[in-house]
Amino acid sequence: MLLSKLIENTGFKLINSSGDIEINHIEYDSRRVKEGDMFACVVGTFKDGHEYAENACRNGASALIVERELPFSVPQIIAPNSRRAMAQLAAKLYDYPAKQLRIVGVTGTNGKTTTTYMIKSIAEKCGLKVGLIGTIRNIIDNRVISTQRTTPESTELQCILRMMADEGVDLVVMEVSSHSLDQERVYGLNFEVAGFTNLTQDHLDYHKTFDNYLAAKKKLFERCGYAVVNADDSYSAKLLEGLDVERATYAVREPADIYANNIEICVRDVEFDMTTPQGSAHISVPIPGLFNVFNAMLAAGISLKLGFPLDKIAEGLADVSGVTGRMEALDTTGFPFSVILDFAHTPDGIINLLTSVREFAKGRVMTVFGCGGDRDHAKRPLMGEAAGRYSDFCVVTSDNPRTEDPMSIIGNVLDGVNKTAVEYVVIQNRREAIKYALTHAKPNDVVVLAGKGHETYQEINNVKYPFDEKVVVAELLDKMRRQ
Repeated sequence: MLLSKLIENTGFKLINSSGDIEINHIEYDSRRVKEGDMFACVVGTFKDGHEYAENACRNGASALIVERELPFSVPQIIAPNSRRAMAQLAAKLYDYPAKQLRIVGVTGTNGKTTTTYMIKSIAEKCGLKVGLIGTIRNIIDNRVISTQRTTPESTELQCILRMMADEGVDLVVMEVSSHSLDQERVYGLNFEVAGFTNLTQDHLDYHKTFDNYLAAKKKLFERCGYAVVNADDSYSAKLLEGLDVERATYAVREPADIYANNIEICVRDVEFDMTTPQGSAHISVPIPGLFNVFNAMLAAGISLKLGFPLDKIAEGLADVSGVTGRMEALDTTGFPFSVILDFAHTPDGIINLLTSVREFAKGRVMTVFGCGGDRDHAKRPLMGEAAGRYSDFCVVTSDNPRTEDPMSIIGNVLDGVNKTAVEYVVIQNRREAIKYALTHAKPNDVVVLAGKGHETYQEINNVKYPFDEKVVVAELLDKMRRQ
């Protein structure tokens, strides 16, 4: 698109323009800039993109998005907020794909991924072509596109939405993280329906305070047409406070528009009776855990607002594919114990996971877990205490230590574990920790691997080493069979 056309009617100031130029792409990483790209000098939490403008120009940047004039001769678009400007211009560059799509957003600390997969399954039962944007992968119909973050940066997001629109996608279901909301990655998007799972401590390394975390989540509901929220979570009221948005609630304990009873949780599924304003239905979900009752009700509430019939909602929930690394029962054929793989990496996530496991575990609950490095330090002892209170035995290990000393992180975790009476061992090497749990598991025990879930790597000192826990468990069990 010509630069003059791109900034038309934006109100942005353009300097150093001596003639019209073609803009092929908007980039925010100077290392990826190519000839014909516009580079956005994004002011981030830890880095200021203006410092990388010179490198972007060397790599061939044709123009810059800036918040202040820089000493370079290329055209510069001066905007009050470079992040918002990048989102606005990216939407225009891709010809506003969101206007051709119905978009649903799901936010909350836990449950976003599973809920979006549930909505996708329901919509497909109704004959819709669905696009999914989330933590594990982006999907157009059944074609998988790899992802680096829960919600893509605005330029990548607009590109994906354009692909979805061009391929005839009827509905886009998107995980919307607090980071993406705070960083304006979804700026300019309007969500037909937005859903809220829950809010517990996480990401305070970034947001600094819980109020900031809540305020970031609230942005989603400031730009949606309808909200579906968890009445059993006290933050739902604060999330919608002062907002003139139509809403529906779901709950197990509190009065709500959608509620569940007669809940039965087994090792591989959960069943319950769901009552809604459109009638009642018996729901079976092939993913265990009480929290998946909540996820299913949220998916149902959103689906009802989208106009999907209750019988198709029940069919979609019954047919949802197991979400990788979310309460996933691994193959333990030949052994008298079970292994559950889950992404739980917050105190509330650990509590939800382990209370659900305890509902079907006939033996001990053995939890293998750690905490990530370079992230919220305050949640580490809370996770340790949660694991200690809801496990019969803990193996405290390393997660993704990143640039921190693994044993220092483990020390923080043990501050919480030691507040409980649980028996535990410390094994820093995660593979050895899993091996210990498997070789010490007794008949009917459930070994819970928490924290890594769908991840296929372990990040140590800025290097991502291959580490897929499904592969690790399969290898260890195979070796145990042959011994």
